Amino acid sequence: MSFTIAIVGRPNVGKSTLFNRLVGRRTALVDDRPGVTRDRREGEGRLGDLDFTVIDTAGLEESAPESLTGRMRAQTETAMAQADAIFFMIDARSGPTGVDQVFAELVRKSGKPSVLIANKMEGTAGEAGRLDAYALGLGDPVAISAEHNEGLADLYDALRVALPERTAAQIEAASEPSGPHPIRVAIVGRPNAGKSTLVNRLIGEERLLTAPEAGTTRDAIAVDLDWHGQKFRIHDTAGIRRRARVDEKLEKLSVADALNAVRFAEVVVVLLDVENAFEEQDQRIADLVEQEGRAIVIAVNKWDLKEKTAGAIGKLREQADEKLKQMKGVPLAAVSAMTGEGLDRLMQAIVDAFAIWNKRIPTAALNRWFEHAVDAHPPPAVSGRRLRLNYITQAKARPPSFVLFCTRADALPDAYKRYLVNSLRESFALPGTPIRLTLREKGNPFKGRAKRKH
Repeated sequence: MSFTIAIVGRPNVGKSTLFNRLVGRRTALVDDRPGVTRDRREGEGRLGDLDFTVIDTAGLEESAPESLTGRMRAQTETAMAQADAIFFMIDARSGPTGVDQVFAELVRKSGKPSVLIANKMEGTAGEAGRLDAYALGLGDPVAISAEHNEGLADLYDALRVALPERTAAQIEAASEPSGPHPIRVAIVGRPNAGKSTLVNRLIGEERLLTAPEAGTTRDAIAVDLDWHGQKFRIHDTAGIRRRARVDEKLEKLSVADALNAVRFAEVVVVLLDVENAFEEQDQRIADLVEQEGRAIVIAVNKWDLKEKTAGAIGKLREQADEKLKQMKGVPLAAVSAMTGEGLDRLMQAIVDAFAIWNKRIPTAALNRWFEHAVDAHPPPAVSGRRLRLNYITQAKARPPSFVLFCTRADALPDAYKRYLVNSLRESFALPGTPIRLTLREKGNPFKGRAKRKH
């Protein structure tokens, strides 16, 4: 089922860059100067497995109807009327402005489903602006960098929520017979860990080329799998070496392809070699997956070559918790891609990790936990002044993300934040999944709001 999306926002927030990214080619002119786009521009866009018509628009500005910018605004409003959903984009680095406030109201009045996009989120420069965007009243801001191709997997998820029936119908129509949404899985690891052999074993055929030499796989290859009625879309990827050792241009592109597969995955399987598991590069890869906010499963391959001793799995579990402290309780499966040993355990671990990654906690239960956690271990006083923690809410799932409202957010020690995250993980059964905890100071709700004209 086809649908149309209009990208709107004030000038120079990156609308045309996102348009180019979605249509897969540089059709819209982009420049640092505002106002480069003046007309509506349409293209056939793609995001993950969704296809749609996307409209790039001129920057929304307040202006007289007869002026050039006024006509640009009229073009934008026409595009919004034609669209089934609206991508409303702000510049996260500068934060929402008075103009953004005015046109957020315009988006609301349109009655169309909308996704609030906080662009230019590369690094940490835009985090404050993204949080301030909650004040626009358009829901959770989706953090992306259109220029650096970051955050598009989260944008895909937001689009699925905004247009649930249209997107579900399209996905079902594309995959016959229709059934549950396939879980997107990326298998990553160091070169020669056995990724392609594992995928071949899962699908039961020699679909992917394998060889003893490291680096056989160049591209991220996707295959479909049905396991006990649950559908999966599994991406085999090129091995990820240490950055200093990636010198050939082709290998750099292969690694970039692997990283892109991670960003579009829902669950990432980090495949380790049992003979040298949890080496520094394995830890770096796991850290990358955690930073991208994907659900993670550790698979230790070539288990058939390991002498079976009492407590061997327990020792691996201890290693995982020691080396991956920020992912305590991460699911772990010992497998043999060569013989098929442990593959049922691996697939069940993927399903379980996916469910945890999607988990939402009722606000009442969350704040009961919060009161108990703070009473049991109050935050320390800083410079003789007590820090006040007001309340907590879950901003989104995928991964579970929480916003803590408090006073003096910059003064809360990292150790106390880790205490809260660990307590959250234990109290609500969130083992291994990335958890995001953002601090937000309770401020004046009218601050920054455009003044009304009398």
